[in-house]
Amino acid sequence: MTSRFKIVIPARYASTRLPGKPLLKLNGKPMIEHVYQCALQAGAEQVVIATDDERIVDVAKKFSADVCLTSADHQSGTDRLAEVCQQYQWQDDEIVVNLQGDEPLTPADILQQVAHNLDTHPEAGMATLSTPITQNEDVFDANIVKVISNHNNMAMYFSRANIPFYRDDNDALTDEQVSVYQRHLGIYAYRVSFLKNYSKLPICALENIEKLEQLRALYHGVSIHVEQAKSLPGPGIDTPDDIQKVCQLLEALYD
Repeated sequence: MTSRFKIVIPARYASTRLPGKPLLKLNGKPMIEHVYQCALQAGAEQVVIATDDERIVDVAKKFSADVCLTSADHQSGTDRLAEVCQQYQWQDDEIVVNLQGDEPLTPADILQQVAHNLDTHPEAGMATLSTPITQNEDVFDANIVKVISNHNNMAMYFSRANIPFYRDDNDALTDEQVSVYQRHLGIYAYRVSFLKNYSKLPICALENIEKLEQLRALYHGVSIHVEQAKSLPGPGIDTPDDIQKVCQLLEALYD
């Protein structure tokens, strides 16, 4: 894939369950450094860590990362990306991939994939990825975001609910029925022009209800391209129990 793109890694210090999460040590390195290395492997033109905390700035500079200190008042990671675009004066047609700061096991090829998809679909303001759901219980898990797309691979809706809803048999789905469901992966590509406008869009009721910021874009008529990811990302870190699991996977990866 030859698409040119940049990567921004939003990294907030505050976290309800894991304060200072980007600086947690994983096999001797801060988590944000592992994520930064994932981004470098994708071949982006530029990789920027975007944070609201000087402690993260100091750590990022120690491993020679390009780091941007942003406002602490942003409501979402997308708003933080918009400030980075403004500070760096990136051009409207440039593509920016959002890599979450707690995803140290993200394969480089899906970062390339989402950037390429946006580049080749000029009608879309955003692009993202999904992966098939295979377990019945995951369909009903509100922590797993589901996405429905149309025949043009454009998102119709994202939800924490079990969409589509099987009216006649919704409690015990067959394997064939489960295969319809797609899990949304929180990886996005944006055009800079979209990011500049996004923060000006009023928050809609759907975003407030579901706590999903991509619904703001859909509500205001922005097309979001969706494709199944070529590789499956490893687990992110949301709870203390995730740390040991990710450390073991990182150790195996670098052996």
